[in-house]
Amino acid sequence: MVNKLRYGLKKHLQIKKLKVGHAGTLDPLATGLLIICIGRATKTISTFMNLEKTYTGTITLGATTPSYDLETEFENTFDVSEITEEILHQTAKQFVGEQDQMPPIFSAKKVDGEKAYVVARKGGEINLKTNRVTIKEFELTKIDLPNVEFKASVTKGTYIRSLAYDFGKALNNGAHLSVLRRTVIGDFKIEDAKSIDGFLKKLVTK
Repeated sequence: MVNKLRYGLKKHLQIKKLKVGHAGTLDPLATGLLIICIGRATKTISTFMNLEKTYTGTITLGATTPSYDLETEFENTFDVSEITEEILHQTAKQFVGEQDQMPPIFSAKKVDGEKAYVVARKGGEINLKTNRVTIKEFELTKIDLPNVEFKASVTKGTYIRSLAYDFGKALNNGAHLSVLRRTVIGDFKIEDAKSIDGFLKKLVTK
């Protein structure tokens, strides 16, 4: 996204150098809001990265994957027939608040200077430390087992994939994240965002 925007702007503005950076990655299978800073505004990136974020998505029960999402193959399967809506809602309440969360091994966390997902793909040993995070909201918005749709508002450093995995574990079952969309970052909302293609196309027509 950054490279595409940088290339388009440099071409339109006819300049050789332009700083462009993003304020927080999205997982490869995720969609949604991404804040991109241009020029001098790149100095403010850390400010945006510290903002609270809101996500919507789907947790699928009954199976786990090494990456906690659909980037890797299923490794364990479970029976979900005895899980009720009441159990799901009660379990979800346990995750609201401050807590220690273990990042997925397939993440960008550094392990001896190398990203964890690079080490994981090589089959190397990974020893990650927990992050202290706060889940301010974790609401189940639709239940159609094995799929559970949710809305979550979290602080910096929270992995929604880990939330999905831990949710399955708390149910004495298994789960993975099958859909994820970032909808809010601080005061910035997805409905006010522009697509990269739409933004560049508008520049060209001016």
